[in-house]
Amino acid sequence: MSGRFRVKRVYEPVSSGDGQRVLVDRIWPRGISKHTASLSLWLKEVAPSADLRKWFGHDASRWEEFRRRYRIELAGNEETVARLRGLAGSGPVTLLYGASDTLHNNAVALADYLRETGADERGQ
Repeated sequence: MSGRFRVKRVYEPVSSGDGQRVLVDRIWPRGISKHTASLSLWLKEVAPSADLRKWFGHDASRWEEFRRRYRIELAGNEETVARLRGLAGSGPVTLLYGASDTLHNNAVALADYLRETGADERGQ
């Protein structure tokens, strides 16, 4: 099941390989309608806390510390993380985000966490 979780900006066009499209931001992305986003689910509960999001501020120099802190939040949010694992059991899941930085954002950190904790393999 490797590769079940993909990461994509919500502003990119929908593609047939997206599978279930899950917005993982706490705040709705600017300038995009719900229709255009074509979401399967908006799972804002899996997004970083407001305090962590504000602290990070998409500052790439804080990336590693952000990832560490976000992982702690995710470990304490197993029920919501389990929802994502459940979705992966039926096919690809595309984690959508609104940030302009494609390398340093919560969806990338979340996908890494899911892969490293075995979510791709378990599909639970």
